[in-house]
Amino acid sequence: MSEENLYTFENEQYRKTYWHTCSHVMAQAVKRLWPEVKLAIGPSIDEGWYYDLDAPFAFSPEHFEKIEAEMKKICKEKIKLERFELPRTEALEFMKDEPYKVELINDLPKDAIISFYKQDEFTDLCAGPHLDSTGRIKANAFKLTACNAAYWRGDSSRKQLQRIYGIAFPKKEELDEYLAQQAEARKLDHNKLGRDLEYFTTVECIGQGLPILLPKGSRAIQQMQRWVEDVEEKNGYLLTKTPLMAKRELYKISGHWDHYLDGMFVMGDPDDETKECFALRPMTCPFQYQVFLNRQRSYRDLPMRLGETSTLFRNEDSGEMHGLIRVRQFTISEGHLVLRPDQLEEEFKGCLSLAKYFLSTLGLLDKCTFRFSQWDPKNTDKYEGTAEQWDHAQSVMEKILNHLGLAYKVGIDEAAFYGPKLDVQYKNVFGKEDTLVTIQIDMLLAQKFGMYYIDENGEKKLPYIIHRTSLGCYERTLAYLIEEYAGALPTWLMAEQVRILPITDRAADYAEKLCAELKNQGFRATADFRREKIGKKIRDAQMEKVPYMLIVGDKEVESGEVNVRHRAEGDLGNMTRDAFAALLKDVIDTKAKK
Repeated sequence: MSEENLYTFENEQYRKTYWHTCSHVMAQAVKRLWPEVKLAIGPSIDEGWYYDLDAPFAFSPEHFEKIEAEMKKICKEKIKLERFELPRTEALEFMKDEPYKVELINDLPKDAIISFYKQDEFTDLCAGPHLDSTGRIKANAFKLTACNAAYWRGDSSRKQLQRIYGIAFPKKEELDEYLAQQAEARKLDHNKLGRDLEYFTTVECIGQGLPILLPKGSRAIQQMQRWVEDVEEKNGYLLTKTPLMAKRELYKISGHWDHYLDGMFVMGDPDDETKECFALRPMTCPFQYQVFLNRQRSYRDLPMRLGETSTLFRNEDSGEMHGLIRVRQFTISEGHLVLRPDQLEEEFKGCLSLAKYFLSTLGLLDKCTFRFSQWDPKNTDKYEGTAEQWDHAQSVMEKILNHLGLAYKVGIDEAAFYGPKLDVQYKNVFGKEDTLVTIQIDMLLAQKFGMYYIDENGEKKLPYIIHRTSLGCYERTLAYLIEEYAGALPTWLMAEQVRILPITDRAADYAEKLCAELKNQGFRATADFRREKIGKKIRDAQMEKVPYMLIVGDKEVESGEVNVRHRAEGDLGNMTRDAFAALLKDVIDTKAKK
């Protein structure tokens, strides 16, 4: 990066340092206004920053105005930020009035450097880095954007805090542009649009991250699931159906008990070995392995491609929940391929090709990016296997990706605990990135489960395993589709594909007959018999994103035709019933993006 761009937002490190300093400025403003508020953590994130606060009141827009005004004062005061270190005992004494900071200090390793950043009367426990002065922050180019509930350390059994989010830029014009973009994004946010159009809802007494799919959402996901299962069957996948839970012993074999217990829903005491303890499955791999293990396998049985529409459960951080994108129960197109080492590259290529086909058909592929997720050799506690095994697995995967000519970014410390993976990433309308599809190479778990096959020489060999999804999480995919199409999903996914709108009562019998005819042909049709003007019926159908409207009056009754209107293309004119049925069938069969 050029010298002139080193201290601009083009430099990610500078951008995050800027936002991190903003979080300290916000915390200082809060403490000046309400000294009784206790501080938790305040990192920079992908867009801006947040700070978790324990306050004896609920923050409101009026509080935001006061905080922003105080932040502007702090910026104009041009306070220097000074770093210093303290021994553990002195650090604990220094932070004795901040219980969350005390807990963080106590949890640091014995040899950790305990550092602080001071700005005038305000000091925060922090590793940094920060800007050298609050004056570096443009006083009219930041905004507090939201306040959500967040459990301390993401643990629902701990204190519920308030998380205030903010954003800042070097210029006011950039802030204004960002806020305008966010306003447009809110119109497309599936979390609002999906509820307004009745794709899904949530109910407080059921719980956060546990959405109810309404008929529209249920139908869309059903169509995707059937499609994926049919295509996978044509590609040699064997369908499985495995339990939603298992005893802890299964997860201990796989390693999930040691590496993923905090993310699992456990039934029973995980520490009491004298009693049975179960957990809802956060993944399907150890279950599907039992299909391979059901009898002795030969090299001729490989590759074995196992696919399943899997419902999974993960105890996500409450602060990360968002509509259908981040949930605690979800369904994925999960699969595991057991194969010989010489089959690895071809099978990996097939997995990627399948994922691209599904995403391209849905109209999402062009906005996807690819991340080669690797382990972090400096953080080995969260991974299984040796450095040599990881180097081998990652070098094999790198060679495959390069052979495929795939453009990707490397993500350090983003791998699964048992192997590297290719993550297909997608951003929602707010720019928040999540994984849609993942393809993982696993050279470790087969040995844990004793998954040997007999090779051509009669010797026992360990296979490689590919963990993969072909469309990923259906709920998350639906969320992205709602945002991509502004709620007007492609016709083949819509719960209501045709709405018949009789102009007069005299046309009602014809509309009813036409509706039954279309249903018998396999189309999802309804009729609007309300005594409303035709203009209102059309507007209502448009608002509900119904793909095709058939307007029928005395003229259509006499001719036996239909007047066809499309939600985006407008009036398509009169057609025979057979001609319309043929048009609709083609749109659905080709999975056209309209």
